[in-house]
Amino acid sequence: MQRTNRTFSVDDIQEFKTQLLSWSQQFDTALWLDSNNYKQKYSSFNCALAIEEFTSIKTDYYNAFDKLKEYQTITKDYIFGYISYDVKNNVEQLSSNNYDNLDFADLYFFQPQKLIFINGNEIEFCYLKMVDDEIENDFEEISKNKNLKTQKSNSDIKIKLRIHKDEYHYKVNKVLDHIKRGDIYEANFCQEFYAENATINPLEVYNHLNEISEPPFAVFFKMEHQYVLSASPERYIKKEGAKIVSQPIKGTAKRLRSKIDDDKIASDLMRDEKERSENVMIVDLVRNDLSKTAKIGTVKVEELCKVYSFKQVHQLISTVVSEVEEYTHPIDILQSTFPMGSMTGAPKVSAMKIIENLEETKRGLYSGTVGYITPEGNFDFNVVIRSILYNEEKKYISYSVGGAITAKSIPEKEYEECLLKAKAMKYVLLNSK
Repeated sequence: MQRTNRTFSVDDIQEFKTQLLSWSQQFDTALWLDSNNYKQKYSSFNCALAIEEFTSIKTDYYNAFDKLKEYQTITKDYIFGYISYDVKNNVEQLSSNNYDNLDFADLYFFQPQKLIFINGNEIEFCYLKMVDDEIENDFEEISKNKNLKTQKSNSDIKIKLRIHKDEYHYKVNKVLDHIKRGDIYEANFCQEFYAENATINPLEVYNHLNEISEPPFAVFFKMEHQYVLSASPERYIKKEGAKIVSQPIKGTAKRLRSKIDDDKIASDLMRDEKERSENVMIVDLVRNDLSKTAKIGTVKVEELCKVYSFKQVHQLISTVVSEVEEYTHPIDILQSTFPMGSMTGAPKVSAMKIIENLEETKRGLYSGTVGYITPEGNFDFNVVIRSILYNEEKKYISYSVGGAITAKSIPEKEYEECLLKAKAMKYVLLNSK
């Protein structure tokens, strides 16, 4: 389907980004992806905004990838959306029976009526079925738009834990028992923090979260009364032509104020035996997943356990790449690698069964993925972590965090790592107005 394109330049791109995101709030569906100009080797644009459904698909996990494949094949246009963690039940004989108070559909993608890309100081508008001068009028309206405040966040948000500390220790020890028995050698065990009867201004909270984190895979997603406010540092998978890139994160250390101390903690992280072993196990799993669609001999580890530094934390990230045949369907690549190993454990299916039994909350969109597919079948998807999920109708806020449990894990240290990962989300919820 043909899109009409127009490009504009602006002097103050930061101001325009703020105006653009504020302007997008009038639409029922808006998905904003922001790389925050993070220096990375694999990047297609600085920001993208997809708004207004022209067509869409919303489904539960049953045959979800087949339905997505059919939708993407017919549409042959840009589609933006998400795959929730529970679509694992489409890939393997698994189930999700834990508590869920967010009610996101398992899979949702839409073909945007209006699509806007930002690269440097250039803004490219790509519209479907537009009326005369619609792009020019929208550009003018965005440029004049001032950040309009809607409802305030209520100041008495009470954050609760779904799993309390003693119970967390007990459950981590259960995972360790499975590891000792040889059922698994790593599992990503997650816990939910939540607030009930809470009202927030999603845009304000997202802006605040993004400002203190500045991650490369930030997402603001609004679908009527449901929101994803994500400061994700992690790429799940990207396809660019025949090349596939996956960048799992395993290994975390906090940032310190003193440069000497901060450099030391980053150096210690890179050499930390436990953190490296966590990462290497997942790299093996990703290599195995990519090999399902790769040309023989093309799966390679470009980077192993490299320290990447973000505003809140240092992370160990590995980069695994492969090449696929031209005829390989993009959805087959997603299906054969989903869910991402960094959020499951290894072996993948055994780990997923164990964590389903021990976790108290259905993961839903948390540890799923948000991203887009281009008309040519290229794609880029993040991992939904460091994210606040909000159901405005139910006044329910949720954010989950997890950590990789291996034979060397100490429950107390794993608990502290969870609190470190949860810090930014808690801070913005209690301090955004």
